[in-house]
Amino acid sequence: MSVGSPMANSATAAEINPNWYRPAPRAAQAANETEAMKVGRDFEQMFLSQMLQPMFEGIGEGPFGGGYGEKMFKSMQVDEYAKALSRTGTFGIAQAVAREMLAMQEKANG
Repeated sequence: MSVGSPMANSATAAEINPNWYRPAPRAAQAANETEAMKVGRDFEQMFLSQMLQPMFEGIGEGPFGGGYGEKMFKSMQVDEYAKALSRTGTFGIAQAVAREMLAMQEKANG
């Protein structure tokens, strides 16, 4: 940029306000809400998987004839059932966890 150009004396956004790149408070709050819901969904999936596990232990031989391979994959199948159930949103565990996390953050931040 040459000295005679009209932009030579204009300040950059960073010079005017060094915090210009920080997200607006509402954008930061939305990011917190999104992250809290993700953590809530992950918790709900884990919780449902743990609750479903004993139910599937008593089934015995499954449709694949039992064996070591079926034993290994049964826990993964239960995890997928838990994910599918969690996606329905009918349990409300994820929403409750997210709501409590956000309330705790708000209380900590004053």
